[in-house]
Amino acid sequence: MASKEMDLMSRKKVTLVYAKRYRRASSKKEKSQILDEFVRLTGYNRCYASWLLRNAGKKIHVKTRSGTRFVLVADPTRKIKRNRAKIYGHDVLVALKKIWTILDYPCSLRLKAMLPKIIPKLEQHGELLLKDSTREKLLHISRSTIDRLLASERKLITLKPRAKTKPGSLLKRQIPIRTTPNGRMRPLTL
Repeated sequence: MASKEMDLMSRKKVTLVYAKRYRRASSKKEKSQILDEFVRLTGYNRCYASWLLRNAGKKIHVKTRSGTRFVLVADPTRKIKRNRAKIYGHDVLVALKKIWTILDYPCSLRLKAMLPKIIPKLEQHGELLLKDSTREKLLHISRSTIDRLLASERKLITLKPRAKTKPGSLLKRQIPIRTTPNGRMRPLTL
């Protein structure tokens, strides 16, 4: 399929060319043929492709975090900035792994809660030497980021489950204590 070979800019240019042909088409059959050809060429979903061909070159409202703005559909001059710089580098990862290991591999929720208390203690006893920037990053790191950073390490140390049996009701029936609907225990009468 040609869609994997085309970059985003060439797709936008092709979209503008096909949109002109699509708008000039007089019959539904002709529009359908143009749409089929466009979908084969770009690899877009048919519904999205038809929307693109109808709206290419038009201004639309886009809601963003900073507010609403107008964007030109299929504008080849508009550049999309997607690459973000890493906030948490290698030094943060190394320190986080060390703290995680010292605390005996807690989940991210507990690790996040313990970081403000454990970092000063580890520095005080010489177990951890951190730069100020690394310390600030560790104190402001989120749970999801902790999970993302420690995912590969967590896979390496996962233990196999010891028991494969599931709790059943056979053993429960042999225990001579029953609970009432209000939660109180009463002895079983035999």
